[in-house]
Amino acid sequence: MGDTDPAEDNRAANLACKRKEGLAAPIAAIAAAPAGIAVISFDRNELREIFSLYGRKVAGGEWRDYGIDFTPQKAVFSVYRRACEYALYRIEKTPRLARKQGTYSVVTATGLVLKRGPDLRLVIASLDTRLKLVMEGVGGDVSFA
Repeated sequence: MGDTDPAEDNRAANLACKRKEGLAAPIAAIAAAPAGIAVISFDRNELREIFSLYGRKVAGGEWRDYGIDFTPQKAVFSVYRRACEYALYRIEKTPRLARKQGTYSVVTATGLVLKRGPDLRLVIASLDTRLKLVMEGVGGDVSFA
């Protein structure tokens, strides 16, 4: 066998896969961007909300990987089911749409906008499918929806 760590090989393979798909390019563009050009990014509270949802979905086995892109137009948090496939969902922050449609949006892999609005918590709630307790009839039959 080899002297390399299998986990390190896996991380390198995932990074190479994302480079092939062009996902790692915006980070390189940020490093190469002139000092006068500002990029849009998520602040600490926004990342806390996003990672809270992400942690629940990873624990439930629905999501596995993520990517963050910062560009001069928008910031994007992409969610993947597997490390080497298309983004399942994208949580986008586009400040120039703040007065028209809302700063935040959730976009599917096909480009369909699931929800858009000014409040990140309400927008990402469309991705959060928690179990709800439903009471049926007087007999006390309980079912989960």
